[in-house]
Amino acid sequence: MRPLLVLLMLLIPTVVAAQPAEPEGYRQSDYRAPTPATLKGARVISTEEAEALWRNRQAIFIDVLPQPPRPENLPEDTIWRGRQRDNIPDSIWLPNTGFGELAPATEAYLKEGLQNASGGDLQKPLVIYCDRGCWMSWNAAKRALSYGYGNILWYPEGTEGWSEAGLPLESAEPE
Repeated sequence: MRPLLVLLMLLIPTVVAAQPAEPEGYRQSDYRAPTPATLKGARVISTEEAEALWRNRQAIFIDVLPQPPRPENLPEDTIWRGRQRDNIPDSIWLPNTGFGELAPATEAYLKEGLQNASGGDLQKPLVIYCDRGCWMSWNAAKRALSYGYGNILWYPEGTEGWSEAGLPLESAEPE
């Protein structure tokens, strides 16, 4: 019993250390890395909570996973199809809006997308996600809070957690 207790005590700091503290600003690089357990001003939700909100249509789901760019070295006459994005059904996909810095056009696109999704209601529940271990959703949720949205729900498990729970996904197209 004692060796098991010692092993558990050794593992606890590793688990705690795997989740970094919230930064003051936005994450600027290494977007596929462990995310904080919290987001000040937002509510962090589990897969079970996300599913209940989705089934009861109590929130708007916003996917912010980036869309892969067309490879620069492809000849112009080459047909290119990016990889398919499957997301939570009825989600609004606002790709490329979770980077640490946004170009003015991308920020305007995010603001307009949130405005359209919420119908202008700053208290409308918005579930923001991408994939597990993706800072893009953390950044986008933090940014939505800065725009005055007061009911932001951050779903850090994203499509991976959703899929692992056996919940449906559907093919998505960007808004």
